[in-house]
Amino acid sequence: MMKNKRVLFGTDGVRDVANRGGMTPEMALRLGRAFILFLAERGVPRPRIVLGRDTRRSGMMLEGALSAGMTSAGAEVLSAGVIPTPGVSYAVQHLAADGGAVISASHNPAEYNGIKFLDRDGCKLSDESELAIEEYLGDNLTDDWRPTGASIGEIRQMPHLVHSYVEHLASLLPHAETIPMKIAFDCAHGAAGAVMPALLERIGSRWPLIGADPDGLNINEGVGVIHMRHLGNYVTECSCDMGFAFDGDADRALMADSGGRLIDGDIAIWVLARWLSGKGMLGSGVVVTVMSNMALEEHLGREGIRVFRCPVGDRYVLEAMRRSRARLGGEQSGHIIADAFTRTGDGLCTALLLLNALEDLGEDVDTLVDRFGRYPQRLSNLPLAPGCRLDLERVGAIAEEVQRGMCGRGRVFVRPSGTEPLLRILVEARDEPLVDEVSEQLIARLEAYC
Repeated sequence: MMKNKRVLFGTDGVRDVANRGGMTPEMALRLGRAFILFLAERGVPRPRIVLGRDTRRSGMMLEGALSAGMTSAGAEVLSAGVIPTPGVSYAVQHLAADGGAVISASHNPAEYNGIKFLDRDGCKLSDESELAIEEYLGDNLTDDWRPTGASIGEIRQMPHLVHSYVEHLASLLPHAETIPMKIAFDCAHGAAGAVMPALLERIGSRWPLIGADPDGLNINEGVGVIHMRHLGNYVTECSCDMGFAFDGDADRALMADSGGRLIDGDIAIWVLARWLSGKGMLGSGVVVTVMSNMALEEHLGREGIRVFRCPVGDRYVLEAMRRSRARLGGEQSGHIIADAFTRTGDGLCTALLLLNALEDLGEDVDTLVDRFGRYPQRLSNLPLAPGCRLDLERVGAIAEEVQRGMCGRGRVFVRPSGTEPLLRILVEARDEPLVDEVSEQLIARLEAYC
């Protein structure tokens, strides 16, 4: 009987400390075989799969194992080398490949790594598809199904796919040389560093790069979207007008204004929604997650733009966009999908589209934070003990009870992290003292339960 909940796959693929647990070469090989068997039993017996990775030392080890698993099941692997996750997505579409695979642990430290799969549209797999792949891991057929001779797959090295992705990005900002701003880009010592130097040269810009010297062990170390203070300090010290920071696989972006203040995904969506609406490219509205600030919904409502909410995760954003026929969606964390340009979160695409939007709308970057006027939020992470088995219904009941005590003055949201052993706790209200009070109350109750 098929289980109804994923165990190995989390919010963004399989992720663990590299060479341990769920991220050993042995597991990578079996995952590769299971993915190809999954496709074969759905009518694609010899699929072409685009494969990319970020800059972690463990990436080549896992790439070898994953490629071996896929080719042993008959797949043709098109290896792009170091490339952002959205670059793999673009290549899948550009080559009309049958799927993609990315080796990355995104924002996690260098000792982690991960594997995520994409479908033939360059989109992340659904929960149902990932569950099916897990089922294949427990099926003897996964290990017994061994093509021989000409039926064995092959690996083709295709570093030019990075160049194709650069050309695609360059087409989004053809007039970069006319933008009268000094803009810094923080590549997080990750996959963005394989693209940004060539992109800046292609568009004729001398904008500064930081975090662009990966050594296999420094990805996300003091740089990138989880260390926005570093970018903020650089922007102010070097008299930049603004800056963008990416994560390890460059599927999300955050901004800093000239004063070094954070401009998150909510504000970026606010700008992009108005811009795309003016171009008739917004569809039915905008999809945001339950984590997005209530101020975003209020701002867009005043513009007559409908907002749809969905669970956290850019795959759920895309699914909700398809259901609602919205053409823009994203997360506060900087994952943004504008479906006219990308099928998955793409930090570099987001940055370039925002530069277009800011110019066309005549926006002053330095006023965005003040004008947005977000509701006070407090996001807390509650560590879970190893092997802790949460009763999510009980956790939800605790959160609902605490929210009722706010008497309509705010909201709370609690969810388990899909990438780390944590409970993520969000409290939001108009009144900051109330946020602090409710946060402490909720954390205390959850600590007592967990």
